[in-house]
Amino acid sequence: MQDADSNYENVALPFTAHLEELRWRLLRCVIAIAIGFGISYFYKEEIFNILMIPLLKAMNNHGKIIFTGLTEAFFTYLKVALISGIMLAFPYLAFEFWMFVTPGLYKHEKRILAPAIFLSAFFFIGGALFGYFAAFPFGFEFFLSFTNEHIEALPSMKEYMSLASLMLLAFGAVFEMPLVVTIMARLGIVSPGFLSKNRKYAVIIIFIIAAIITPGPDVMSQCIMAGPLLILYEISIIGAKIFGKERQKQDEDDKAEVFEE
Repeated sequence: MQDADSNYENVALPFTAHLEELRWRLLRCVIAIAIGFGISYFYKEEIFNILMIPLLKAMNNHGKIIFTGLTEAFFTYLKVALISGIMLAFPYLAFEFWMFVTPGLYKHEKRILAPAIFLSAFFFIGGALFGYFAAFPFGFEFFLSFTNEHIEALPSMKEYMSLASLMLLAFGAVFEMPLVVTIMARLGIVSPGFLSKNRKYAVIIIFIIAAIITPGPDVMSQCIMAGPLLILYEISIIGAKIFGKERQKQDEDDKAEVFEE
């Protein structure tokens, strides 16, 4: 009886207690980002130079990146350090988020938090790396193809940083698809049969997305962009099948767990 009361007290926390917990977790997240920002700021120039490599290669290493405002370079380096700091702190930020929602989850759901955190960071970084090594060269070559003897490309630090960070974020988010679909399958929102049955529509949507995020008009670059997305979709189906098979048993365990509490 005492254990049941203890479990009830842990679950039925007052609203103010949730706010207090949220405040401390947000504070720790801010501290983690600040630490990542401080570390990244010492290497801000090296990080930006690495980020510029695809553009400089597209310019045959003859072009330069300029800044037109007195404070543009300074604030661009701050943005570089901030984004890099957030990426460094991302695993810890995901950990704090999941730990905040843990009290509302069942035991078997808590056991998959660590793999979910690792996989979310893994897929996001993988997507960003794919954008850097695959999408950047095609995109920058297309943008620079408009130069001629009368038009010279003079990209600024601010504009390039905004474009590069947006593309990295977009590819990182897209590569989270297998994890999102797997979670949706566990929640019963989608099923492996539904995903397999609508594969042809998914292929069309994927190629539309590839056409949108690929600046170049050629079919080859669009296929290079769509290829990994198709692979990710198939991985999503496999993940849905693996977790879908266990769902019925988990639902029964959840009902038993609620009954015990």
